[in-house]
Amino acid sequence: MPTRTAHTAWTGTLLEGSGQVDLVSSGVGSYEVSFPKRAADEAGGTTSPEELIAAAHSACFAMQLSAVVADAGGTPRELDVTADVSLGPDKPSGFRITGIKLTVRGKVDGLDADGFLKAAETAKLGCPVSKALTGVDITLDAALA
Repeated sequence: MPTRTAHTAWTGTLLEGSGQVDLVSSGVGSYEVSFPKRAADEAGGTTSPEELIAAAHSACFAMQLSAVVADAGGTPRELDVTADVSLGPDKPSGFRITGIKLTVRGKVDGLDADGFLKAAETAKLGCPVSKALTGVDITLDAALA
């Protein structure tokens, strides 16, 4: 299986510095990062580790759910997945990811609402990103659209 690579170049202190994240494996982009914007309500044109985790988690979960739905005898037509990753304080000092909320609305043939919810719960447990984030509380809101 492949290994994917990202690279960050950072200059300066935590509060005054900034950096750039490059998605090396795909080459699809470079993104600015800064701690003050990471901790602010508005991102101001920069990304953050939490947003990148949210992107990875929503994509991984969507892929896993499409496989689980098919294994359950359904046909996934559309899966609309959002991952909200929260950053908060970590005592005695520092920060931590305090929670992740996965929200999915699906258009699926061959499964009822209960079957879809069961598939979503199974996908949440089986998603490789969910497995990597086992130290974080991950909640799920799943329903047919």
